Amino acid sequence: MNIEDKEHQFRDASERMDEVKSEVRRFIVGQEDILEGVLWTILAGGHSLLEGLPGVGKTMLVRSISNVMDLSFSRIQFTPDLMPTDITGTMVMKQVRDDEHPFVFHEGPLFHQLVLADEINRSTPKTQSALLEAMAEHTVTVVGETMTLGKPFFVLATQNPIDLEGTYPLPEAQVDRFMSKIIVSYPSKEELKQIIKRTTGTDEVHLEKKISQMELLRIQELVKEIMVTEEMIDFAIDLIDGTHPDGEKTTESIKQYVEYGSGPRGLQNVILMAKARALTEGRYHISMGDIKKVAPLVLRHRIILNFEGEAMNVKTDELIHELIDWVQKGESR
Repeated sequence: MNIEDKEHQFRDASERMDEVKSEVRRFIVGQEDILEGVLWTILAGGHSLLEGLPGVGKTMLVRSISNVMDLSFSRIQFTPDLMPTDITGTMVMKQVRDDEHPFVFHEGPLFHQLVLADEINRSTPKTQSALLEAMAEHTVTVVGETMTLGKPFFVLATQNPIDLEGTYPLPEAQVDRFMSKIIVSYPSKEELKQIIKRTTGTDEVHLEKKISQMELLRIQELVKEIMVTEEMIDFAIDLIDGTHPDGEKTTESIKQYVEYGSGPRGLQNVILMAKARALTEGRYHISMGDIKKVAPLVLRHRIILNFEGEAMNVKTDELIHELIDWVQKGESR
C-alpha cells in the first residue's frame, strides 16, 4: 500500500470519528472533553474510570456511545452483595439425555462489548477482581474453566468521589489497569438549560449508528500505525520519570508531596492515547500537544500522594500540569 492510500485511510478514520462525536452531541449536552477522552481510550484499546457526582450524565454518555458505535451494551450496578458469578456468568444444570453434559454455561453481563461498571467501588474486592481479570486478560474464569471475551471489549467504570460509606476503594495496582481516569464535571448554567429542554419535552432523539464493529477494529489497528518520533518518546519518558519523587528530573512539588509515581504501563498508555488523539485530529504522527493533552487523563490516577500531600489537599492535576511545563522548558534548554 502506497503512502497516499495510507493517508486516505487516516483521513477517512478521522472523518468517521467526527461523525460519531457529532451524533453523540445530538443527545449529550456539553461534556466535550469527557466524550473525547472516552473515545481516545476506546480507540487505544483501553478501559476508563469515570469519576463524578450522581446524575451528571455518565450512564447516558456511555449508552449513547454504544448506540452510535453499534456496540452491545450492558450495565452492572455494583453493590456489596454482588458476587463474581453475577457478572461473569455461571454453570446452570439442565435436563439432558445420558450422553449430554448436565451443565451449560449461562453468560453474564461481561459478555458484551461495552460494559458500564456503575459504582465499582461499592463491590467487594473479590467481585472487583473478577472484573479486572476481564479487563486485563479479556477472559473470565468460572468453575476452573477459562472463556475468552469477544472483540471489541471495553469497560467504563464509574465511582462517586464523595460518598465513601460502604465502599471498597480500588487498590492502586488495580486502578492502574484503567488506561485513563476522566473527571466528569458539573454542567454549567447554560448546559443545564439545554439538558432540561432535551429531556423534559416531548421530542425524542434517536441516535443513528455511524460506525460498525469491524470498522472500529480497523481504526484501532490504524492507531497503532501512527508514527512516533524519538523526540516524542523521550518527552513522554521524561514525564513518566518526573512523576517519581526520586526521579532524575522532577519538580520540587512532586518531591515534597508524592509517594509513588507512574510505572511503565503509564508510559505505554500515554503513547497509545496520544496516537488515538492524533488520528482523530487527522494526523498520522503524534505531536507534543497530543502528549500534553492526554497526560492528565493517564497519570492522575497513577500518582500517589504522601501523607503531607493528602493533608494539604494537593491536586494531582496541578502537579501534572506543573510537571509538563517543567519538562517542556527543560527540553528547550
